[in-house]
Amino acid sequence: MNVITSIKLYIEKMCTESGPGMKTMLLDKETTSIISMAFAQSDMLQREVFLFERIDSGRSNERMKYLKCIVFIRPTKQNIQLLAQELRSPKYGSYFLYFSNIIPRTDIKYLAECDESESVREVKELYADFLAVNPNLFSLNIPKCMHRLNWLPDALSRSVQGVISVLLSLKLNPVIRYRGGSVMAQALAKQIYEQITKESSLFDFRNPENGAAPPLLLILDRRDDPVTPLLHQWTYQAMVHELLNIRNNRVDLSGVQGIPKDYKELVLSGDQDDFYGRNMYANFGEIGSTIKNLMEEFQRKAKDQKKVESIADMKNFIETYPQFKKMSGTVQKHLCIMGELSSLTTKRNLFEVSELEQEIACKAEHSQQLQRIKKIISDERTSLDDVVKLVALYALRYERHANCDTSGLLKMIKTRGGQTHVIPSLIEYAGTHMRQGELFNLVRITDAVKLTRNLIKGLKGVENVFTQHTPLLKETLEDVFKGRDLDPMFPTINSELVPFRRPPQEVVVFMIGGTTYEEALAVHQLNNAGYRVILGGTYIHNSKSFIDEVLAATENIQFKHTKSMLSYYPSTENY
Repeated sequence: MNVITSIKLYIEKMCTESGPGMKTMLLDKETTSIISMAFAQSDMLQREVFLFERIDSGRSNERMKYLKCIVFIRPTKQNIQLLAQELRSPKYGSYFLYFSNIIPRTDIKYLAECDESESVREVKELYADFLAVNPNLFSLNIPKCMHRLNWLPDALSRSVQGVISVLLSLKLNPVIRYRGGSVMAQALAKQIYEQITKESSLFDFRNPENGAAPPLLLILDRRDDPVTPLLHQWTYQAMVHELLNIRNNRVDLSGVQGIPKDYKELVLSGDQDDFYGRNMYANFGEIGSTIKNLMEEFQRKAKDQKKVESIADMKNFIETYPQFKKMSGTVQKHLCIMGELSSLTTKRNLFEVSELEQEIACKAEHSQQLQRIKKIISDERTSLDDVVKLVALYALRYERHANCDTSGLLKMIKTRGGQTHVIPSLIEYAGTHMRQGELFNLVRITDAVKLTRNLIKGLKGVENVFTQHTPLLKETLEDVFKGRDLDPMFPTINSELVPFRRPPQEVVVFMIGGTTYEEALAVHQLNNAGYRVILGGTYIHNSKSFIDEVLAATENIQFKHTKSMLSYYPSTENY
């Protein structure tokens, strides 16, 4: 159960089956990202792929018959038409066609008719129709999947294709459970089931041995847990995404002053960067100490390299130079990132803001928290974005509290010149009327009352880190693996596959409305405990992209659940 490995095996298969010799790769926008997240360009050069072209953008007409062409594209109508044009007038000597998902037989026939020169050597489906982010995490890169609180049709069909591809790549024919009461989750579950039934021969995998339960596909709705994407994160990968934004494993630092030219855009891939792979789940304080140790080790090695006094020393230096150079780049890259994270944390007063966020999420202390929020809103050091998120968390937690003062807090935000329309939109999107179960569960709060402080010594400027909150997903998965009855909250589409009430050994979770790196951390912890879980979503959100999705989802709807707030933001009624 490793989505990066499955993508890599498919790419290896393409490069091997096309045989030795110089190759070009013809991709579309999405498969370009799929390839680049799995392999660095240097890795592809080792596999004799020397040229990359996009089938859906401007290309030269130069004939290069000496090159083989590996075509790796999604089987969309547009791509089929573009490929047909290519085959009618081929630029390359031979073509090896690989589609990232199931392609209709009629399209195969059409392409065969267009291949009058008989230059196609291979046609195959490889189920790599998703972005493999971490070994246990995938994304479909759909930043906004709904409008008026229901599926955008293109996002629904893309989600069906993406999940089907993941299941085929992992060779799973699962029981399908979906979040009861969610029209979106039910629609996705139904269409995935119909596709599995239609392509039953592709899903003819061996049943689990020893009477074990079949694998589970669990389809969840982001609206059950709107809290997790709003919180500041303190583990390395999640913190970088929240403050700097990770897009397709890349971080753009071009707007940061004092960053060396070679570090304006950085690749963050656990597969291509050993340090990042080992430390992506470490907290801010730990990562600071680890980088300090790495830097000290580098300085020691650099000092050793200066002692080149003999032929043997020179030979040793040459042999170790690539690793030495790589280590130098790793140290500088992560110092650049940590320097900016540290600067933003101080500048935005995030230790204080985050502590209050965690307490709102995990403790029911209304009057005390209300006073602290008012104090932080009045503090000019706190950015308006951070203030809005604090009030959003308060509004979600105390929506039905007798003394809830969300309207008063919105008035304070307006006085500071901030935008308040996010909060009513968020309540319409994921208020108590929309959520299943109790998000602010009293049992979970009792367990989490003690604040976990990670005290890191030896690194100046790194203070206590607050990590109190546990995402709802972790609790849900623990229920799954403990064999608790899931039927009322998570009904099945294909209940005939559930002969016994044994817990599944393998679970694929798909989060409609996007998942987060905090939830990926929870899955990582479960996998370390011996479970097997893969997490995916329409998108991987930080707080900004999540709020953008909320606003898009609630655009042009009639607001029914936020009347008391609207007097301070009248235009929201028809937002």
